[in-house]
Amino acid sequence: MSFENKTAVVTGASQGIGLAVARKLASQGANIAIIYVGNQETGENAKKEIEQLGVKVGLYYCDVSDFEASKACVDQIIEEFGGIDILVNNAGIVRDKLALKMTEADFDAVINVNLKGTFNMIKHTYTHFMKKRAGRIVNVSSIVGLTGNAGQANYSASKAGVVGITKSIAKELAARGVTVNAVAPGFIMTDMTSSLSEKVREQFENSIPMRKGGKPEDVANVISFLCSDDASYITGEVIRVDGGLAM
Repeated sequence: MSFENKTAVVTGASQGIGLAVARKLASQGANIAIIYVGNQETGENAKKEIEQLGVKVGLYYCDVSDFEASKACVDQIIEEFGGIDILVNNAGIVRDKLALKMTEADFDAVINVNLKGTFNMIKHTYTHFMKKRAGRIVNVSSIVGLTGNAGQANYSASKAGVVGITKSIAKELAARGVTVNAVAPGFIMTDMTSSLSEKVREQFENSIPMRKGGKPEDVANVISFLCSDDASYITGEVIRVDGGLAM
């Protein structure tokens, strides 16, 4: 697979799954627009790492839950890179609590970043993809968007929403040659999960048929395939990357 002369926009790409996706696509020749929010040093380090792969890299600070900021960011990327071929919506946050203790702010924050942020980025690239009559959009959902999970009503709802928007936009853009798919990661070893105690991690791993957590690269490999010409006749799909956890 080759992505030479193509530009990929990856949200939440300064670390974790997003960084693995950026690294994978860049290794296959794609120019990368890294969108991040939070620690600037982390963003700069990600940019330097990807640049070592010999591709053009741009670093953009953007809160994807902000409609106007997302538009400005997309417009800037199109101007600086000359276009967008791939959009990977990976940005996400968690605010885990039982619904009994979950505040309105906890719920709104997760929905705004995970679901509205996905919509915002699709909305502002929609016309661009339509005019190109080509493109790949991959949204990062989660197995808890398919199964639910105690203490994650907000996160589960946001990721279930990502599945819904994936299928809807796939139907809207299919005739224009744009595919829209989603991946649903299971227990992936990232900074987000590294804070868990060893006992909790063991409990998770014991519940996975493959008896181990996944790596960010496992998700990145599937996303790379969905972005490639090899997946040109696949759209509206949700592929689990979970070691069998949600079977």
